[in-house]
Amino acid sequence: MREFREAVEAGDLDAVEALLAENVVFTSPVAFRPYPGKAITAAILRGVTRVFEDFRYEREIGAAEGRDHALVFTARVDGRELQGCDFLHLDENGLIDELTVMVRPLSAAQALSAAMGAQFEQIAQEAQAAQAAQAAGSA
Repeated sequence: MREFREAVEAGDLDAVEALLAENVVFTSPVAFRPYPGKAITAAILRGVTRVFEDFRYEREIGAAEGRDHALVFTARVDGRELQGCDFLHLDENGLIDELTVMVRPLSAAQALSAAMGAQFEQIAQEAQAAQAAQAAGSA
């Protein structure tokens, strides 16, 4: 999905968040349970940008008009080179309702797990703040 790729590459996390459906489900490469909801998904993606170094998309797979896309990327985490893929599914409105990330090799996935674990308190706080702001806006 070109819009997601361009927003990520530009570091425009507000634009990334705008592409997420409210009911998006994020499946992490290092956590057993998926994370449901826009607030936590956006907060996780913000955390990822703090731990990934030299992130770049290498390839985009999927038809432009299709609802399933794969974005192959490379990055470094704590000095470990990694390869990964963002698998995106779009809902009927063109918003991302599923985001699954896979990474390799195992040593890089372990480094990512440790780095994201260190971010998780901040991620949870960001998600709670976003949910509170959304609740206040809809009241």
